[in-house]
Amino acid sequence: MTFFPVFLSVVFVVRNQSDHIEAILSEAAANISSMVSDYELIIVDNASNDDSVSVLKNLTGEGGQPNLQVYALTKEVDTDTASWVGLENALGDFVAVINPWLDDIGFLPEMLDKAVSGADVVFANNQKKPAQSLAYRIAYAVFNGLYKGANGINLTKEAPQFRVLSKRIVNFILQHPQPAIAYRHLPATGGFARANLNYSAMPRVSYTKRLKGCIDRGIRLLVSTTRAPMRLVTSLTLFGTFSNLVYSCYVVVIGLLKTDVAPGWISLSLQQSGMFFLISLVLLVLAEYILNMVSLQNEGPLYHVGQEFTSSRITRREKLNIEEVASKTSHEPFVAYPKRAA
Repeated sequence: MTFFPVFLSVVFVVRNQSDHIEAILSEAAANISSMVSDYELIIVDNASNDDSVSVLKNLTGEGGQPNLQVYALTKEVDTDTASWVGLENALGDFVAVINPWLDDIGFLPEMLDKAVSGADVVFANNQKKPAQSLAYRIAYAVFNGLYKGANGINLTKEAPQFRVLSKRIVNFILQHPQPAIAYRHLPATGGFARANLNYSAMPRVSYTKRLKGCIDRGIRLLVSTTRAPMRLVTSLTLFGTFSNLVYSCYVVVIGLLKTDVAPGWISLSLQQSGMFFLISLVLLVLAEYILNMVSLQNEGPLYHVGQEFTSSRITRREKLNIEEVASKTSHEPFVAYPKRAA
C-alpha cells in the first residue's frame, strides 16, 4: 500500500448503527494507520435514538480506539449539514468524507494520490448504487436535471458525497455565510483543481431514503445555490406586465376601429388589464428586491487566494542588506559595508 506523509482527517456520519459502528471504525483505523503519517476519525452521530452514543463513549474511553473525535447532534439534520460538523472541526492536511455504509474506504489511497499530486478536491463516484424506489429515482433525476441546468454541474456524477478535500478548500468554504449548504457544491464550482474518479463496490447496507426529506433538502440546495428559481419568478412577472400592456393597447385599438362593440366591454377590459398591469409591476419590483437580498445573504467572500508564491530572490532585500560599523575615533563618520550573506 502507498504511504502518504500527511495528516488525514476522516469524517463519518452515523445514525442508529450501534451494532456496526465498532467494526467499521476498527477496520477504518487499521487501513488508515498504515496509509498516512497521522490520522483522526471524526464521527458525527446524527441524533441516533438507539445506544450509538453509549457505544461511541466506550470507544473513546480507556482501552478504546485512539484518535477518535465524536460529535453527537441533538436533532437529526441532513447528511451535508452533519458532514460539515465534522469538516469544520477537522485538523488534518486533507479531510475525507465517507459514508461507511455506501462508500468503499479501500478506494481512499487512489483519492489521496490525486490529492497529494495537486488536486484540491477529489470526488469518487460508486457505480453500484443501493436499490431505491421508482418515485425516488424519478425525483432524483428531475432534481439533477434542474440543478445541472441552473449551475452547470451534475451533483451525482461531478460532486458526489465521497470526497477528499484539502485544508485550503475547507478554509474557503468557512468564509461562506452558509458553509453547511455551500459545502456540497462549492468545491466543484469554486475554480479549484479537482479530480473525478469512478469505482465499483457493493454497498455494505442497502436502505431506502425517505423521499420527503430528500425533496426538502433538494429544494433548499437548489434555492440557496442559484438565482434560477427567483429569476423564473421575475421573468414570469415581466411577461405578465408586458402581456397586460399589450392587451390594453389591443382594447384601445378595437374601441377606435370597431363600432359594434358590446357596451361596457372596453371600460371593463381596460380596468382589468390596468389593474393586473400594476399588480404585475409591483410583483416585479418586489421579486427583484427579494432576489437582491437573497444574493447578498448567500454571497461568499469577495476573493480567495488559492495559492501564493514568492520569488526566491528579492532585490529589495539585497539593497537593504547592509550594516553600519562605527570607526575607532568618535569624530570619524560611519562607514556602511555590504553585509555578507551567511
